[in-house]
Amino acid sequence: MSTHEQAVKHRKSVQKAVENNDIPAVLDLFKHLNHYKASEEFLRKTEIGLCIGKLRNHTDPNVASGAKALVRKWKMDVIAAGHTKGQDKAKTELPNTPSTPIASSNGTPTSDKPSVKERTVASDGVTIPSRGDKTREKCTEMLYSSLATNSGADPGLLMKRAGAIENTVYTSIGAVNPAYKAKIRSFYLNLRDKSNPGLREAVTSGEIPVQKFCSMSKQDMASEERKAQDRKIQQENLFKARGAGPAVAETDQFKCGRCKSRKCTYYQMQTRSADEPMTTFVTCTNCENRWKS
Repeated sequence: MSTHEQAVKHRKSVQKAVENNDIPAVLDLFKHLNHYKASEEFLRKTEIGLCIGKLRNHTDPNVASGAKALVRKWKMDVIAAGHTKGQDKAKTELPNTPSTPIASSNGTPTSDKPSVKERTVASDGVTIPSRGDKTREKCTEMLYSSLATNSGADPGLLMKRAGAIENTVYTSIGAVNPAYKAKIRSFYLNLRDKSNPGLREAVTSGEIPVQKFCSMSKQDMASEERKAQDRKIQQENLFKARGAGPAVAETDQFKCGRCKSRKCTYYQMQTRSADEPMTTFVTCTNCENRWKS
């Protein structure tokens, strides 16, 4: 069994353990996954990064922290692989690792955290791929700076991703027009959002392929925290909407006169005087036929 096949097997085991809420099994599988040395191809073909990435916000703190540790490790594996391919300008800092203050020449504590200084194409000394169009090249530069926000990733890798995103958008739209500019601006703003480092990390590491990223909506790109807030609001609104009306329940106690199905929902309301029985309103879920009894 190849490494990729073994990783896919482990991914499926993790998904099954999560579905069964078998936390000890998930944590045990994390130990096996920690032995894999990730690459862009590995993450893309096995989809293991997407699977584990979703668990970073799991309700169990041990699962969440374990998933975060795995994602960090694999991200660093990908960046390290970039170094071995001759990326001489690679940064020595690792992304999102705890920053340890060090003493500067004048004795003032400083930090080696990559977010101390804003990274740009000029500061990193990288070359923008020639597009024969100044607007496209400027958009590539914008995407680069957004991906570099609080990142210690290799400049060559960041430019590769920025160039691929710009080219995908241009190819999809076919011209440098308002739609192209709006799309680029949307990606730029979402990628540079400091409250959403997970998106930047996933795009940079290849956990989210460029083609998939370029098809994501604003909601898809939102941080996990924002998605959780939106889900909470949705649930609250749904609860309020239901609370304003009668409670609906499923039943098989009624038979539809139209299609003869017994798959129905019903609710009851007091439509007559208080001493009279409540009226039952029934809806067939098979053909949407409605009646009351």
